[in-house]
Amino acid sequence: MNLLSHLVSVAPMMDYTDRHDRYFLRLIAPNVRLYTEMITTQALIHGDPRYLLAFHPDEHPLALQLGGSDPALLARCAVMGEEAGYDEVNLNVGCPSPRVSSGQFGACLMQAPQLVAECISAMQHAVQIPVSVKCRIGVDYQDSYEALCHFIRTIASAGCRLFIVHARKAWLSGLSPKQNREIPPLRYDVVRQLKQDFPQLTIIMNGGIKTVAEIDDHLSHVDGVMIGRAAYANPYLLAEIQARYYPDKQVLSRFEVIQNLIPYIHEQLQNKIKLTAITRHILGLFQGQRGAAAWRRYLSQHAHKTNAGVEVLQQALAFVKGST
Repeated sequence: MNLLSHLVSVAPMMDYTDRHDRYFLRLIAPNVRLYTEMITTQALIHGDPRYLLAFHPDEHPLALQLGGSDPALLARCAVMGEEAGYDEVNLNVGCPSPRVSSGQFGACLMQAPQLVAECISAMQHAVQIPVSVKCRIGVDYQDSYEALCHFIRTIASAGCRLFIVHARKAWLSGLSPKQNREIPPLRYDVVRQLKQDFPQLTIIMNGGIKTVAEIDDHLSHVDGVMIGRAAYANPYLLAEIQARYYPDKQVLSRFEVIQNLIPYIHEQLQNKIKLTAITRHILGLFQGQRGAAAWRRYLSQHAHKTNAGVEVLQQALAFVKGST
């Protein structure tokens, strides 16, 4: 496995990392690995897989995240992902949403390591691309390091070599998904210990990481880092990451990013996609720059209007002239 391809990645985030957001992020950071929102096996099998799996060729390297707990269905969906051109299939074993838990997938699967191992085994036998797991360090009162090691060891025995570990435990009841991202304490030491105890595995750190300095610190202990909300709230952070870890590619300025995004927007508008479906992802592009609030406000007020087009972006750019 090429570890450089997993050095820094952007987390799968429901309602955020859709194909429009991923295309935008790829303009900022050509090499950072991107993940889809979680797609359930039921949605893929009973819905429209061509629509659900659609992505722009420029999004590579790109991983598909699946939600499910039936080995046969997951294997079938992994094949769909491979045939669609994804570079990796990831199994969600970390989402604490009640809706996810009621469907018997997500973080509740940490309580069923043997079932997860069966799922991973079935997926790996069905596809040639890497199959990975994204999990938590624990769930509810099953939060001992011994339980986590048992989980990792069991899944690794099924052939999984890549684990993305959110350094917080999850509470399946009593906390909302948002609270589960904030209230349980971050235990980076636990994930770092995993790497020491399982040196043969690729261990990716996830949870609360917001700066390049923090990434540097983690990379001295683990194989890679996954960024979540920070990459959405402040997407141009990825430009700093690109320059730091993948210096062979040119980093675009914020204005160049928008200019390169405009042809994509034209194409999407012709396909009846509303402008706001794209502009909602770029509100944070000028975070920390002069005029950033006016940029956000103008886009929020005008992008949703009927027949709104790229002129809305061009007019919004007037508020941030002089930014870098």
